[in-house]
Amino acid sequence: MHSINEADSTIIAEIEQAGDTLAQVREGIGRAIFGQKEVVELSLLALLCGGHALLVGLPGLAKTRLVETLGRVLGLSEKRVQFTPDLMPSDILGAEVLEESETGQRHFRFVPGPVFCQLLMADEINRASPRTQSALLQAMQEKHVTVAGARHDLPRPFHVLATQNPIEQEGTYPLPEAQLDRFLLQIDVPYPDIEAERRMLFATTGAEETSVQPVMTAEQLIALQRLIRLVPVGETVVDAILELVRSARPHDDADPFILDSVAWGPGPRASQALMLGVRARCVMDGRFAPSVDDVAALASPVLRHRMALTFSARADGETIDTVIERLCGGIT
Repeated sequence: MHSINEADSTIIAEIEQAGDTLAQVREGIGRAIFGQKEVVELSLLALLCGGHALLVGLPGLAKTRLVETLGRVLGLSEKRVQFTPDLMPSDILGAEVLEESETGQRHFRFVPGPVFCQLLMADEINRASPRTQSALLQAMQEKHVTVAGARHDLPRPFHVLATQNPIEQEGTYPLPEAQLDRFLLQIDVPYPDIEAERRMLFATTGAEETSVQPVMTAEQLIALQRLIRLVPVGETVVDAILELVRSARPHDDADPFILDSVAWGPGPRASQALMLGVRARCVMDGRFAPSVDDVAALASPVLRHRMALTFSARADGETIDTVIERLCGGIT
């Protein structure tokens, strides 16, 4: 019993220390990103869970700047790829080139692509062809790539923050459900409020822009990711996660509203994402255990890209978020 208490006290001390560190991280991000508190919190949460995030928003809402700032503050090497219809898998993963030595011997050398970083921004990911999207899929899921039959491990940690424009759909290739499921969260990026936009005007049009300094290292982020997996989750919260995810699936015993509204529902990855997410959220808030409120708060970003509405539901004006809100009413 003594060893269990000792382990618990160690975790509590580490959570307290993590809360202080994350407060500094938020402060550092706030020097470059104005407003958008929920977007920043969810992006940071996705990285703390060791996952990937899909940022959906109109152009000019600081999505690229957010990724650059996160990389800088967290001490991660970051790269950006602008996805276009003619982008090839080798443009992301890398390729083997034939070289000739001074003695005339020829050999292949692997030249790594931009995916070999710790934080990859995939800008307008839905503009790339399905072939290129699937090449990134392996990197996201397996944390390694295979080129010419040879395996190449990616740096640790490895995260993808991808962006999508929700309005302009001409010349795009919608992400397949299998790839959408690889994103821990879908984060909708709204317009900033008036005060945030006012601060942005002065900060970005002056003689000097605010510089962002590193607060953490990649090793510290990995340690935080390990800590989050050690946070205990009560049975009440586990039951709420299972009830929420399973109630979103249209099956024979489902609620008639879900049968009419949902074409397909979330799989087990949604439960895993919620389990990690509630742990990370409580650590970010400096709490020692997650609650059912954490499940409700993360329901939309975790589920909205893992569900689809029926045609009749869309015709009736239903949205994914209103369906999820109704589901959350059953667990709170």
